[in-house]
Amino acid sequence: MHRIRGKSRAKNTGRDKIKRRLLVLPADFWEVVIVMAYLEQKILRKIWRACMEFDLVLPGDRILVGLSGGKDSSFLLYALATMQKFAPFKFAVGAVTIDLGFETPMDEKYLKNFCNALNVPFYFKNTNIAQKAFNHKKQNPCPLCAYFRRGAVANIAVAHGYNKIAFAHHLDDAVETFLMSQIYSGQVRTFAPKTPWENNNLEVIRPLVYLREKEIKGAVKKLPVKVLESSCPLNGKTKREEVKQLIRELTGRNRQVFDNLVAAMRDNHPEMWPQPMGKEELREKYRALGFIN
Repeated sequence: MHRIRGKSRAKNTGRDKIKRRLLVLPADFWEVVIVMAYLEQKILRKIWRACMEFDLVLPGDRILVGLSGGKDSSFLLYALATMQKFAPFKFAVGAVTIDLGFETPMDEKYLKNFCNALNVPFYFKNTNIAQKAFNHKKQNPCPLCAYFRRGAVANIAVAHGYNKIAFAHHLDDAVETFLMSQIYSGQVRTFAPKTPWENNNLEVIRPLVYLREKEIKGAVKKLPVKVLESSCPLNGKTKREEVKQLIRELTGRNRQVFDNLVAAMRDNHPEMWPQPMGKEELREKYRALGFIN
């Protein structure tokens, strides 16, 4: 067994800039046996701020992560499992993967090993959602697929006693949804960081809403995560992808475009996204949960 040596540690000041954890992986899971992995302070701070501002993670919560195997959901699961170890209060984390029934099946073995390495309960459900969504002649398969998939996740959450479902939507997703709804449906809307689930006591939370997609990509490169490719035939060919490319092109011409869209989404529509908390209010939340004295 080989040891991976990290950088020498500076004198302890009471606040570690980086939380490091030695992650032991099954031999058939990864090319290395031991990986030194961590979450950078900047990334961790943004996730915890979202959790504090929107009450996403609270003592006693049982959180089920929707795990597709993509970079976003894999990072979210890793982040919550790591935060669980260092948080001053207890909360539970689980993961669920819904196989939609495309021709290429999900890599259940890999996902199970990944969750085992994180000491996270893993649930896997085979479905024929893809057939239902793509056989509908008059409706776009994407919203149908999302609807049925969310229902399958909710059923598993209720069956196993989870009170929150975590999805890996990030800030780019929110902005794309905000712009896409105006262009294609004539409405001004996007998803909220936390929303109640209809007809039961579940809540949907999105702990990555303060992170840009590029930050997640950078973080995933440093973690023991293998990103699984989507087996959906429409992957990269959707209206969302068109809007993503549009924002990228406009931002290439004017670096303020993305920030302006965020401001338009949040400052002018507080019913969708509440205003950021002030320093003192945020400090009191951290104090109440035991982060500071």
